[in-house]
Amino acid sequence: MDFEISQDIAQKLDELDTFIEREIRPLESQDDNVRFFDHRREWARTDWENDGQPRTDWEALLAEMRRRADAAGHLRFGLPKKLGGSDGSNLAMAVIREHLAAKGLGLHNDLQNESSIVGNFPFAIMMHRFGTPAQKREFLEGAITGAKRVGFGLTEPDHGSDATWLETTARRDGQTWVLNGTKRFNSGLHNATHDMIFARTSGEPGDAQGITCLLVPVDTPGFKVEFMWWTFNMPTDHPEVSLTEVRVPEDAVLGEEGQGLAVAQTFVHENRIRQAASSVGAAQFCIDESVRYAKERIVFGKPLWTNQAIQFPLAELQTECEMVRTLVHKTAWQLDRAHHMDVTDKVSMCNYRANRLVCNAADTAIQVHGGIGYTRHKPFEHIYRHHRRYRITEGSEEIQIRRVAGILFGKAAKR
Repeated sequence: MDFEISQDIAQKLDELDTFIEREIRPLESQDDNVRFFDHRREWARTDWENDGQPRTDWEALLAEMRRRADAAGHLRFGLPKKLGGSDGSNLAMAVIREHLAAKGLGLHNDLQNESSIVGNFPFAIMMHRFGTPAQKREFLEGAITGAKRVGFGLTEPDHGSDATWLETTARRDGQTWVLNGTKRFNSGLHNATHDMIFARTSGEPGDAQGITCLLVPVDTPGFKVEFMWWTFNMPTDHPEVSLTEVRVPEDAVLGEEGQGLAVAQTFVHENRIRQAASSVGAAQFCIDESVRYAKERIVFGKPLWTNQAIQFPLAELQTECEMVRTLVHKTAWQLDRAHHMDVTDKVSMCNYRANRLVCNAADTAIQVHGGIGYTRHKPFEHIYRHHRRYRITEGSEEIQIRRVAGILFGKAAKR
């Protein structure tokens, strides 16, 4: 077995590092843009008087970063060549996302909203695989460049992981669909033109079949943003949305009628493995910063690192980081070679263990740094607050563990 990073991936990492130093670091430094990443970050990013939504100058900076990354040929690396990408493998994307996260906070790879010089485009992949020719013409390129924003409305007030029990409905009325229901944590809707609404169109509660995905213009009568949920990590783009007799045409359906969960689950394994890789990278950053500080900090006349109370937690974290990294790389490699359901349990293992790891690493880094670690002048609280959500979203860790257990005891099929 060869555990070396292949030459092409290593070359890509070098290209990204060069691009960051040439294009992104200067952009991050000019016009006090560093305010979005230093101790002022949450305050600078959030329009507190506009229901906690992202500030326009913050999103404009992210858009300029993506524009430069796209022009340099990096942004679409993981996308198919048909979409201007490089068919980047799951292994390559995992290594890259870890590498970027390990650099710490910065414009090159922001944690709060998953913006990166190497993009991840779940909606573009959904549209590429399930969209009609007309839908692709309208949405696909804009979804990549950011000119077109589409929200994601799956979760409901009474239903999160139990997505087969959705209470939002869509019924036919001639040549239109009529939607009624409520969506919670409707991601990305603060500046979206359309919303992906998953609604039951047939079948019974609990059925996997009978849920349909519909693209709903946000200015449709009856579509209402009730309020924005303020979250652990601000700003927020997660509103509560109500739909009352909302009418959309027949061609609003994305994918096949009744097969909406297949659309929702598109790319889920690839997305989870990339997110796990980012968690490993952020965890490594916390460990590295803690080791560096412990070497420099003098307490009671000697370096802080000489205390076993400091050594042991960091040694444990470094050991776990190495183990999870190896599992992530192996699983990503397997995703490139097998049907994704053949390694679904491994993806779940990577996801929940990496998310726990980074939360533990950030917490330990705060403790090692002492009082200064508790301040916003260090990035550890930001790292913790961001990654803490992934122990719930993207499939809670309980759901991930249940997947592993189901396959372990033969109660869930791999494929």
